[in-house]
Amino acid sequence: SCQSGVTQWIAACSGLLQTTVVQGQRRRMLYGIFQRRKTGRFRLSSVCGGLTQVHGAVTQQNRSFYNTNKHLSAKDSLQTSEEKVGAFTRIIEAMGFTGPLKYSRWKIKVAALRMYTCCVEKTDYEEFFNRCHMPDTLNSWFLVAQLHVWMCLVRMKQEGRAGKYMCRYIVHCMWEDVEQRGKVMGINSAALKEDMRSMVENFYAALFGYDEGILSDDHVLAAALWRNLFNRNCEDPRHLELLVEYVRKQVHY
Repeated sequence: SCQSGVTQWIAACSGLLQTTVVQGQRRRMLYGIFQRRKTGRFRLSSVCGGLTQVHGAVTQQNRSFYNTNKHLSAKDSLQTSEEKVGAFTRIIEAMGFTGPLKYSRWKIKVAALRMYTCCVEKTDYEEFFNRCHMPDTLNSWFLVAQLHVWMCLVRMKQEGRAGKYMCRYIVHCMWEDVEQRGKVMGINSAALKEDMRSMVENFYAALFGYDEGILSDDHVLAAALWRNLFNRNCEDPRHLELLVEYVRKQVHY
């Protein structure tokens, strides 16, 4: 459970990678994710079971669309853990440096890599592509991946300064992975650079929209998903409702 905090992540992850891992090994690990068979993935329908059947028929005809208060509220689910920071730490962080952290930076980076690996390895992209009518492209993969990365960032930002440092490295792993996948797919370096520039703009715009949605009612969250994941094209609103339910449950878990 995400509620157990960053301590469990670091304890669980510190033994999975040796401290002799170097940058090249991390890249090979990310590349291996791309080539691995799709097994053990989170399925959209299994997480939100009961809303739709296999053929997409709604099982609850009169279900209310507003369910924010059932899954998440800004008061009890998105509170940042308080952390006392000394004057010296505040000064050096105001200068753009990272002050002393509660945990080893190396262990935080390892935990961040493992968390990002779970994001991209345990997601059923084919189901997202089918339900959201997305083409099987690098950009479509990125849109689904960034949604799951954002959900991890929401949780880790509650863990104080160490969690925020971990968020930065999760995002770093994501961009490194995007670049490696583009190279594997044979995308021209100039075109890949241009695509990544567009992805960066999309990513930070999506973060703003998702943050606003998760702190608001389901209409606002649905609008953010409609703009970013569905590309403003969703013929069946039941699919959008299903995705809203999926996001609420994952963030609340």
